[in-house]
Amino acid sequence: MPVLELDTRYSGCVAGTDEAGRGPLCGPVYAAAVILDPARPIEGLNDSKKLNEAARERLFGVICAQATAWAIAKCSAAEIDRFNILRASHLAMERAVAQLGVVPERVLVDGNRLPKHLNLPAEAVVKGDARHSAIAAASILAKVARDRVMRELHEQFPHYDLGTNKGYPTPVHLSALEQHGPCAEHRRSFAPVRRWLEQTNIQGDLLSSSSEFMDT
Repeated sequence: MPVLELDTRYSGCVAGTDEAGRGPLCGPVYAAAVILDPARPIEGLNDSKKLNEAARERLFGVICAQATAWAIAKCSAAEIDRFNILRASHLAMERAVAQLGVVPERVLVDGNRLPKHLNLPAEAVVKGDARHSAIAAASILAKVARDRVMRELHEQFPHYDLGTNKGYPTPVHLSALEQHGPCAEHRRSFAPVRRWLEQTNIQGDLLSSSSEFMDT
């Protein structure tokens, strides 16, 4: 039985793909790709943002157990800085689709732009994570996988409260960034981190100039 709006329009061997973590200042961006088994429908699939953490964790296990194929991939903070967040998000999607053990007939991509190198028939679906079950499933896998990694990063870098904010620019996170500076997983190209680095470089240049003046 169809679960979401577009499930009947796009049926057969269709992969859905979505990302998680475009907006945070810290950590990787994740993507997942899922091909659902029509013979094993999964109840409760929806946009991961509309589900609470307990529901996402439960569905994560169900999706992994019942999907025809699934894969999770990421792009690191360094890759985000190198390529920009949009390209890194698309690269993570491309990696996830490439890792599927089954070649889909079509890929449905959440959003309004397609990754350039899927090498398969594909269609962008605006708000697709709330409109097609395969994209919804991918959004859940990507979100849960990333949240787990951010909780691990919190153990390494407790100042930033990453286990709670998942890298997003909350007041606690921004205050810790101002006080302690960025950690190895912060995205240097994102404005709050970039501003801190620029300000630190300015202060360092001023101190260096002052020291040179005193030495003369």
